[in-house]
Amino acid sequence: MLERLFHVSERGSTVGRELRGGLVTFVTMSYIIVLNPLILGSIATSGPGAKPDALGNVLGIPQVAAVTALVAGIMTLLFGLVANYPFAIATGLGINSLVAVTLAPIMSWPEAMGLVVIDGVIIVLLAASGFRTAVFNAVPPELKAAIAVGIGLFIAFIGLVDSGFVRRISDSAGTTVPVSLGIQNSIASWPTFVFVIGLLITTVLVARRVRAAILLGVISTTVVAIIVEAIVHAGPSAGTNPKGWALSVPTLPDSIVGLPDLSLVGAVSFGAFVHLDLITVVLLVFTLVLANFFDAMGTMAGLGQQAGLVGPDGQLPRVGRALIVEGMGAVVGGAASASSNTVYVESASGIAEGARTGLANVLTGLLFLLAMFFTPLYSIVPIEAAAPALVIVGALMMRQITQIDFTEFRVALPAFLMIVVMPFTYSIANGIGAGFVAYVVLAAATGRVRTVHPVMWVVAVAFAGYFAVGPLRGLFGV
Repeated sequence: MLERLFHVSERGSTVGRELRGGLVTFVTMSYIIVLNPLILGSIATSGPGAKPDALGNVLGIPQVAAVTALVAGIMTLLFGLVANYPFAIATGLGINSLVAVTLAPIMSWPEAMGLVVIDGVIIVLLAASGFRTAVFNAVPPELKAAIAVGIGLFIAFIGLVDSGFVRRISDSAGTTVPVSLGIQNSIASWPTFVFVIGLLITTVLVARRVRAAILLGVISTTVVAIIVEAIVHAGPSAGTNPKGWALSVPTLPDSIVGLPDLSLVGAVSFGAFVHLDLITVVLLVFTLVLANFFDAMGTMAGLGQQAGLVGPDGQLPRVGRALIVEGMGAVVGGAASASSNTVYVESASGIAEGARTGLANVLTGLLFLLAMFFTPLYSIVPIEAAAPALVIVGALMMRQITQIDFTEFRVALPAFLMIVVMPFTYSIANGIGAGFVAYVVLAAATGRVRTVHPVMWVVAVAFAGYFAVGPLRGLFGV
């Protein structure tokens, strides 16, 4: 039955590899159940960390955690069963910050989530019409390789930042340098020390080709973290303790099981069109659509390259249905107040363990659904223990750079912009947009207009508008 559904052996995999990959993917991205509530939710309606909407209401952290796990589980399962790819889905970082920082302060939380639903419906229609697939197939192979490399660098940067190995320098430091190594060029904290130990452990395991190397690395690092915390009592960071654990403190939980609060499911309104002027709403939806559209497309291109699923023609088979299901992540995520859900770059960690089919997604999805009930258990894994896996995966994805001809500047510059803009702006969509715009401009400037697919021109113009949203809003006085 598994062979008929997922074609495991046909893709050169085994059931064991799929299950290991699914478990590793869950472990490396389960932090979203802790992080998303911190971005969208609040404990109090005022004070530090509070995120009230225009009416003064906030989303409860336990409720956001529950719906985050629920939607991730449902959408990851659906994607695995329908698309048969090992690409897990969860709340998209970046979109949730946009919802919390830009949308909610000028409308209610239900209205903000209503715009996310509209964004998802538009994405699904674009995918169903074939336009999204046409864009995916119109991207030249060199740029697809650059997307994979950029995502690899982005993943590694996320791991380094999450672990505290790379930190933002405060404005009060009196320097123009934006980031540095740890604290005053020293790892300086026990959590970051645990990350370094975990990175060394995982590196050795991967280099020696140990089966389940990344999973064993995460487990080993978690054990080290628990021991270190029991000895030094670093405690949580909580924004005031730079030497503490970033998200969850690695201590054994007092309880294991708890019932999820799903009261946010269905708390959606489309009243933003009534309370705000139409231009503002349209620009907000346009921003959501463009970010969602290319974040997922770029991620799937990169993951498909890493998994060896791209065909001889350079295309990802059955990408149309995959894009439709992914688009539904925004609809379901908005309807459940979890924010837009999208394909996760951390799926690359499961792929690195051997996952090649949707069977890995089935396990990842089930674990997300179980996580609703076992929050105290999975939360013992600190982000510093999962971060080494992201750095290792980033290194593995860098191999795609050999497919880019850097001797041809017309290709080299767009590829370079894609690779560096993704981590530097913390956005996959920004990197793709910069590369697309540069590619079509250089093609036009060098007399190669006919070599560029018409869809690429449409997309480049759309991205130019995306980057100019600020000036456009100023022009229209909104």
